[in-house]
Amino acid sequence: MPVNLTAPDPSTLLAVPGVRLGVAEAGIRKANRKDLTVMLLDEGAAVGGVFTQNRFCAAPVQVCRDHLTAGFGVRALLINTGNANAGTGQDGLARTRTTCVALARHLNLAPEQILPFSTGVIMEPLPVERIEAGLPVAIADAAPGHWARAAEAIMTTDTVPKAFSRQVSIGGATVTLTGISKGAGMIRPNMATMLGFLATDARIDPKLMQPLARMLADASFNRVTIDGDTSTNDSFIVIATQQAANAPVSSLDSPDGRALLAAMQDVARQLAQAIVRDGEGATKFITIRVEGGRDAAECRQVAYAVAHSPLVKTAFFASDPNLGRILAAVGYAGIDDLDPDGIDLHLDDVAVALKGGRNPAYREEDGQRVMKQSEITMRIALGRGEASDTVWTCDLSHDYVSINADYRS
Repeated sequence: MPVNLTAPDPSTLLAVPGVRLGVAEAGIRKANRKDLTVMLLDEGAAVGGVFTQNRFCAAPVQVCRDHLTAGFGVRALLINTGNANAGTGQDGLARTRTTCVALARHLNLAPEQILPFSTGVIMEPLPVERIEAGLPVAIADAAPGHWARAAEAIMTTDTVPKAFSRQVSIGGATVTLTGISKGAGMIRPNMATMLGFLATDARIDPKLMQPLARMLADASFNRVTIDGDTSTNDSFIVIATQQAANAPVSSLDSPDGRALLAAMQDVARQLAQAIVRDGEGATKFITIRVEGGRDAAECRQVAYAVAHSPLVKTAFFASDPNLGRILAAVGYAGIDDLDPDGIDLHLDDVAVALKGGRNPAYREEDGQRVMKQSEITMRIALGRGEASDTVWTCDLSHDYVSINADYRS
């Protein structure tokens, strides 16, 4: 079961003017499940995206990058689950392009106006004919209020759909934001989401969309990890339909720009944290905050060393306060001139280690009390400077092994 995460109430997900979503059961991998999604955008929408840094990136990632830079204007997104179309070589690229052509014909668009996304099993041919057959159904289903249906249709090993909305006043006008994401395993930064889509009707200078997507990813999806594996298909897309009544945001440093960025970061963080809460086999949601670093980069370096440690993650699953494992991970994080005598470690309100050694007042039952909670905050102080940063992770359970051992069954 996910950690303090429930399926969204469809009535709470706000339609974004200029976006329609439709889904279909195309039988891409399994019958009788929603596995094909189209997201249709009105003309004039501005789009930015960031993608996996895995060099073995999937065919749809490669085509997405090309289409985003082609300058034709994105009008539709095509998303399939059940098949990643990764590790498929030139044949995979040809199949992805074929699906873009097929959707473009239905919508009377250029193929370059379609962004394709796939998620699922790697190294299997994309069943193009099933996708083509499902497109008319998905297009006919398209409606502004189908965010919950789309969130369900992009799932793989997720146990619940992930979707959030909010509204914010920008320059005296109400702006709507709604996003969906999927992911439960093979989650690590660079990018770390699997798939995420965040749309707003705000009017934003199109030149800001790419830096905006990067800033949002860095504050959310690039702060989560489940198992330390970087997927071949990670994609995060940000859409602005330009249909709200706000004065166009021309700078993210302006008052309106900062207000919009804060609201979008809030939704992006919720989407990213939902992925961790629904991590494969996860029973605990863990916040790791590293403080007192010389810069944010070394704080993240330490945080990820701890978050990726199987020994640390299994200790949290067992509620076993074998907390020397955390100090060991801090020590091998790669900060060459780190002074162990400057390290403090807290679990919630419990001071575990001070100045590099066990706190004389620390009692193991206090550590175990915190570790039994479903949500835990770990705070590591490096004593080197003023910088800080935060990542979110989960524990590692028996179920993680079982889920991934049976993934293709």
